[in-house]
Amino acid sequence: MNTRKTYKNPIVEQRADPWVYKHWDGYYYFTASVPEYDRLEIRRAKSIEELGEVKGVTVWKKHEEGPMSALIWAPELHYIKGKWYIYFAAANTDQPINGTFNHRMFVIENENVNPMEGNWTEKGQIKTDWESFSLDATTFTHRDVLYYVWAQRDVNIKGNSNLYIAEMENPWTIKGPQVMLSKPELPWETIGFWVNEGPAILKRNGKIFMTYSGSATDHNYCMGLLTADEESNLLDPKSWIKSQNPVFKSAPENGQYGPGHNSFTVSEDNKEDVLIYHGRNYTDIKGDPLYDPNRHTRAQIIKWTEEGVPHFGVPVRDAEEVKSEH
Repeated sequence: MNTRKTYKNPIVEQRADPWVYKHWDGYYYFTASVPEYDRLEIRRAKSIEELGEVKGVTVWKKHEEGPMSALIWAPELHYIKGKWYIYFAAANTDQPINGTFNHRMFVIENENVNPMEGNWTEKGQIKTDWESFSLDATTFTHRDVLYYVWAQRDVNIKGNSNLYIAEMENPWTIKGPQVMLSKPELPWETIGFWVNEGPAILKRNGKIFMTYSGSATDHNYCMGLLTADEESNLLDPKSWIKSQNPVFKSAPENGQYGPGHNSFTVSEDNKEDVLIYHGRNYTDIKGDPLYDPNRHTRAQIIKWTEEGVPHFGVPVRDAEEVKSEH
C-alpha cells in the first residue's frame, strides 16, 4: 500500500456539472455550470486544487433573447484538431414547457492557443434527428472517428432524457443516424425524474467506459456505467453493457449527497485517473434542487480492479486525506 495525499474537497465551490481537461501545455482547464446559468467561463491552473483558487474568465454570455438566452447548462471544453470547442446547452426560456425545459445543444469555437483569450465564434445548434429537449453533450475520438454523445428526450419513451451516440462529420455537425444506448428504466434511474444524462468517456484496458447520471438532482442523483469493448462497433447498442446498479452514489456516512455529472482527468504526475464530479454536503434543499447553488466540484482518485474495471468507491468526506492503494 502506498499512502499519498489526495484531493481536499470541495475543489471549486458552487460549480455544478464540472469539466476538467489536462492539456499538453501542462495546464488543467476547467468549466462548469455557474449558479446564475448565464455565461460560460474558463479557469486554468497547474494543479487540480488550484482551480479553486484562480479566477474564472468569462468567454461567452447568454443572448438577450432567442434560443441561447436562458439556462446555460453543463459546458464542456474540448480540443479537437488544433481548435478549442465549448459544447453547452441553452434554452429560450427559463420556464418548463409541458413539464420539460426547452434546451438545445450549441457549440462555440476558438482558434487561439490559449482558450481564455482570442475570439469565440458561435457555430450554432448541433442538430439531431429530431427537435426536443437535449443537453449534456460530450465528444471523444476512437480509431480516428469523432463521436458525439448526449442526452435527449424522445416523446415516445417515458422519461426526461435518454443517452444517444452518433458519428460526427465535424465538431459542430452530426453524421447520422443517432443511436440510443440507454434509457432510464432501472429503479435507481427513475427516482423523482426518469433521467439518463451527463455522459463521460474513459478509455482504458481495451474498454470504453461511459459513465452517466440518473434520477432527480437531489440526494437521489447517482452515477451509472456503460461498457464497450474497444474493438466493437460503438454505434451498435448491443456493444454496450449496462451495469445494473449505480457505481457512485450518496454516502451519508461521509456527508456527501447526489454525486454525479462527472468528467475524467489525470493526476498531476499523469499516473492516475481522477474522477471529477459535483455533489452537496446536505439534503435539506429549499425549493427546486436545480436552483440550489451548492453543488460543489469535487475530485478523487479512481481505483482499478484486477479485471481492469474502474472502482469509484464512495464520495469522500470534504477536506479529508484518503488512502490510494496500488
